[in-house]
Amino acid sequence: MKQFYRSTVVRSALVASLAIAGGIGLLCAPEHAWSAQINDQTDPQAMIQTVTQQILDEVRQKPPTEDDIPRIMIIVNRDILPYCDIRRTTQYAMGPSWRTATPAQQDQVVAQFTQLLIHTYSGALAQVNTDQKFQYPPSPPGSSDSDAVVRTIAPGKGGQVQIDYRLYKTPQGWRVYDMNVLGAWLIQTYRTQFSDKIQQGGVDGLIQFLTDRNKQLASGSE
Repeated sequence: MKQFYRSTVVRSALVASLAIAGGIGLLCAPEHAWSAQINDQTDPQAMIQTVTQQILDEVRQKPPTEDDIPRIMIIVNRDILPYCDIRRTTQYAMGPSWRTATPAQQDQVVAQFTQLLIHTYSGALAQVNTDQKFQYPPSPPGSSDSDAVVRTIAPGKGGQVQIDYRLYKTPQGWRVYDMNVLGAWLIQTYRTQFSDKIQQGGVDGLIQFLTDRNKQLASGSE
């Protein structure tokens, strides 16, 4: 269980990249969350750079502590979630089971998955080194006007870490829905785990498992 929710790859990605990952969900973000003054209609690399800098500036002004959950939630909801699409992430992670789930089940999985990512990785904001300098190499071949991969190189304790963000363009702007660090895409990482839970107890079994885990994390249990 601990390996499932605290995957070293995914956790390292969030801490190192800071800006978009965690989480990676627009579905649960209210309309006023779009108030962040970022032009997300511009090219995706520029958006990633701007969001990253905005969060670094916020954390630099008043570094959050790991137990300052209310402030961390404000930063996550205001500066990260509006530029992600967890519903799309969840859909791809569930694979064929997404299509057979009812709309109510889909909404419950997205909501619980969003909370899971926030609970699991919110402490990463308290570990951010605001002196970090991110690099932005050219995007790999294959990016288009509607789907793109943005590469970033983040400094880490063991050396540089390359993180790739996969985005797609919506009428509202570019949205992150997947990320790759150390060769592992987030969706791919969770797809196997979700599949196992669905095979054991169906979609309701996955929902219950996510719900129970979120309760454990909220109470401070591991």
